[in-house]
Amino acid sequence: MASPQTLVLCLLVLAVTEGWGQEAAIPGCHLHPFNVTVRSDRQGTCQGSHMAQACVGHCESSAFPSRYSVLVASGYRHNITSVSQCCTISGLKKVKVQLQCVGSQREELEIFTAHACQCDMCRLSRY
Repeated sequence: MASPQTLVLCLLVLAVTEGWGQEAAIPGCHLHPFNVTVRSDRQGTCQGSHMAQACVGHCESSAFPSRYSVLVASGYRHNITSVSQCCTISGLKKVKVQLQCVGSQREELEIFTAHACQCDMCRLSRY
């Protein structure tokens, strides 16, 4: 019979991994579909939904002691160097979304969706 600590640990691992989607288990940076609702205005006069693509995943990062030349150049303030990449959209494409309006009127609107992903330099805002 397993000890109570072992059972608790197994249950904890199951609870944590159960919440992860398949995307979390796939290494790298890849396209992930999600449903987006598009409205023509704030009141939602016309609206529709479309399956768009996002980029999700993880990329490499590391931190290490800085080289001596970096230490000297920074006045010994930059003692750790870190390098990282983020999962980013490397290609966009326009898609048309059909909007259903009040009555039987329809409109068409173009939105952007991710077309390709890659690990690239991390930026606060790209688009």
